Amino acid sequence: MHKFARVGGRLGQSLGRRQLATVSDAPLSRKVEMTNWETGHYINYKGLSENLKIVRQRLNRPLAFAEKVLYSHLDDPHGQEIERGSSYLKLRPDRVACQDATAQMAILQFMSAGMPSVATPSTVHCDHLIEAQIGGAKDLARANDINKEVYDFLSTSCAKYNIGFWRPGSGIIHQIILENYAFPGALLIGTDSHTPNAGGLGMAAIGVGGADAVDVMAGLPWELKAPKVIGVKLTGALSGWATPKDIILKVAGILTVKGGTGAIVEYHGPGTETLSCTGMATICNMGAEIGATTSLFPFNDRMYDYLKATKRTAIGDFAREYAQELREDEGAHYDELIEINLSELEPHINGPFTPDLATPISKFKEAVKANKWPEELKVGLIGSCTNSSYEDMSRAASIAEDAMAHGLKAKSLFTVTPGSEQVRSTISRDGQLQTFEEFGGMVLANACGPCIGQWDRRDVKKGEPNSIISSYNRNFTGRNDANPATHSFVASPDLVVAMTIAGTLNFNPLTDTLKGKDGKEFKLQPPSGDGLPTRGYDPGQDTYQAPPEDRSQVTVAVSPSSDRLQLLEPFTAWDGKDFKDLPILIKTVGKTTTDHISMAGPWLKYRGHLDNISNNMLIGAISADNGEANKVKNILTGGYDAVPAVARDYKKNGIPWVVIGDWNYGEGSSREHAALEPRHLGGIAIITRSFARIHETNLKKQGMMPLTFSDPADYEKVGPNDKVDLLATELAVGKPITLRVHPADGKTFDIKLSHTFNEGQLEWFKNGSALNTMAKQRA
Repeated sequence: MHKFARVGGRLGQSLGRRQLATVSDAPLSRKVEMTNWETGHYINYKGLSENLKIVRQRLNRPLAFAEKVLYSHLDDPHGQEIERGSSYLKLRPDRVACQDATAQMAILQFMSAGMPSVATPSTVHCDHLIEAQIGGAKDLARANDINKEVYDFLSTSCAKYNIGFWRPGSGIIHQIILENYAFPGALLIGTDSHTPNAGGLGMAAIGVGGADAVDVMAGLPWELKAPKVIGVKLTGALSGWATPKDIILKVAGILTVKGGTGAIVEYHGPGTETLSCTGMATICNMGAEIGATTSLFPFNDRMYDYLKATKRTAIGDFAREYAQELREDEGAHYDELIEINLSELEPHINGPFTPDLATPISKFKEAVKANKWPEELKVGLIGSCTNSSYEDMSRAASIAEDAMAHGLKAKSLFTVTPGSEQVRSTISRDGQLQTFEEFGGMVLANACGPCIGQWDRRDVKKGEPNSIISSYNRNFTGRNDANPATHSFVASPDLVVAMTIAGTLNFNPLTDTLKGKDGKEFKLQPPSGDGLPTRGYDPGQDTYQAPPEDRSQVTVAVSPSSDRLQLLEPFTAWDGKDFKDLPILIKTVGKTTTDHISMAGPWLKYRGHLDNISNNMLIGAISADNGEANKVKNILTGGYDAVPAVARDYKKNGIPWVVIGDWNYGEGSSREHAALEPRHLGGIAIITRSFARIHETNLKKQGMMPLTFSDPADYEKVGPNDKVDLLATELAVGKPITLRVHPADGKTFDIKLSHTFNEGQLEWFKNGSALNTMAKQRA
């Protein structure tokens, strides 16, 4: 675990942001724990400061805050090439966090490395497998029953390998991180795309695939292409119905779903001082929808207040001592700059079907009419990891109370998803929860629920056009309820509650009136609510499981007959010989994303069982042989069958195989199953015109050869039913290798293939996988 040598130092006085200490005179050597839940894991501001000093001397220019966080975590600050947008940085994250759906395979892979404990502080959070149906307590009980073997596996494996475990009902991973683990200037990787939520506490929190998490858990550095930095300068202050959510809704409209790709979005300027810590987290959370690597805010007094409220004053004091490096340098350069005056910002509603279709509330009625969107509002949903803070709930409750004072309740169906047990318990104590229930709301479990499609919705038939509005982050077709005709809109919790009262999309609470029970017209008052609870947070039920002191007696629970979990066997090492007479399992044509290679949806329940989930391998890919999906020729029988079935037949008969792919093979989600499945079913190499980078790396980690045609036109020369030799003995850094093609009807010829293996990655191939290599080094 992270245990850094320290030297004693004076405590140092708490310094406000107007009289920041310089790093050179701050007592950065003292020991401050990262979290109240662990011991011996200290915040290493001294080490980060020393790394940053080295990088500053090399770059000799002002740095953005995002750069400071990343470069201070470099594995080799002296030798690392640093060029925004092109260099690949090797980084040492402070922490790893996994949600329950992705943690299964991550931990199974970690177990196969043979290590007794994780090398980096790690936590697992149970939030993805709880389906919203009839209400929090009953839905949670149902999930505990359905997912018992998965939860038992995660509980026992976490106990065995020194991982903190947050049980079902504890809350959504991102809220638990913000409340307990995030701290300014830190670097965290998490196996969920909305990990950037922790940017609200000045942390660079980045969503990754499970294979990356395994590397860091095992003590390897993590690789990231040096991001560009997009600056968003905030001035003025929000008022009335405008909320932090409207900032990111506006930014999404400006940058679109692709505009943040390869970049970190860095908020700065005087407007940042006016936002609550949880409001800043909302903005960073939804930054995932513009493709950003992550988003973050500079450390300020609102973050200090939140740290204090969540019983982490020592961290707040320590951050103040390092505060000079927890914001951008004067004169820092941004690759793109956006400026937003918060005093002029209008509430926005984004959607339907995409989170970047941004419409200000003043023009929304017009858009509804012009686009013929269903006007009746069927359901309003507030909460989720994006908007379930105490401030969100307090403001939303104030609107509901205003309506009930005039005799009105929710006209549409209304659901509330608390982000954590701490928030649920606190709003239960302070009355907001009771307000929502009196208003007509259903309180769901502290989990992801409808935001990720875990919603057993029954009020409309599938295919029936309808409108819903939520305070969530993502609204792609069918995401919430699997109904492609549902028009899903995203807004602040404030607007969601207001429109739920009206029951229609044709309502603007800033200008329109409602008719009270007494028949009189009235306007809703602008929402109000405390940013932090005046009586402090109530932690609620204890849902945390710490690893035991003695882990030697813990047995990891995996039933040999389970269809959801399966222990991994190490992949076999290369025998040092060339591969001869290999069949081409499939030659794909056009897009082959990780969804084509390993579909999600109903397959999610098999994420912990490699053999079962491998039955979806490449079933979505289009074959160049016949233009169809999941239909390929079996050279042993001469007949056609499903891709996984043919692969299994080859494997059973000891015949390795290759895949031929088109451009940008493996784009999309960083799903490690898309690399594990071909390896498990006997694949040796994936040969393409080009690869998506993350998938290429994932294939290498599993001991496969990702190879590209040196001349992309050679893709056309290889037929789907040809056989090939792969001269693997030629494999060396920077040198091509030969593919010898034996056409089904013609003369043998050679093609040159390129690769991007470095020396360390060649060892992965030779040893059978990156994990085998780790195990070998420790033997």
